[in-house]
Amino acid sequence: MQRLGFIHDMMDVKVLILFVAARSSYPMSTQEIYELCYQDDCLSYFDVCTAIPEMVASGHLQQVEDDKYEITEKGRQDGELTADSIAFTVKQRAENAVARFNRQLRRQSFVKTQIIPRENEDFSVMMSLDDEMGNLMTLELLAPNQRQAVRLCKLFEQKAEMVYNMTMTVLLEDEESEEK
Repeated sequence: MQRLGFIHDMMDVKVLILFVAARSSYPMSTQEIYELCYQDDCLSYFDVCTAIPEMVASGHLQQVEDDKYEITEKGRQDGELTADSIAFTVKQRAENAVARFNRQLRRQSFVKTQIIPRENEDFSVMMSLDDEMGNLMTLELLAPNQRQAVRLCKLFEQKAEMVYNMTMTVLLEDEESEEK
């Protein structure tokens, strides 16, 4: 019986990994590579786990900090030559997945949170929002318990831009009415 889908053998897995790695702006873990490449039901996690060490050994990928991988120049060149063999729909879904991955990691690099225990058993929650030029806002809030501190961190990570915009609006609101 013929297998449906793009992935038929280990070479197809490696071509797809090269395609994804060439478009990623950040190093990726094995799990992230699998998630970005999983655009075809014929791909398994074990295929990716087998392909990655072989691609490191062949010089197509290199391992960087914390068990993450990035494409090498050799991998980039070979990936360009083989990208046409990827099915169009798989290629489109993979490109979209990598674009989402890049946006998410870029945003995470701009939004930072930290929980600092204090002496009286409450917590300081440090939250900051940066952009390409530097720090836009640093905010420290007191949380009475660790559960609330963790919740503040998660919510700030989701709504950092909204907090910044609302703060700017409220602080500059009176200035605009004074100018009139």
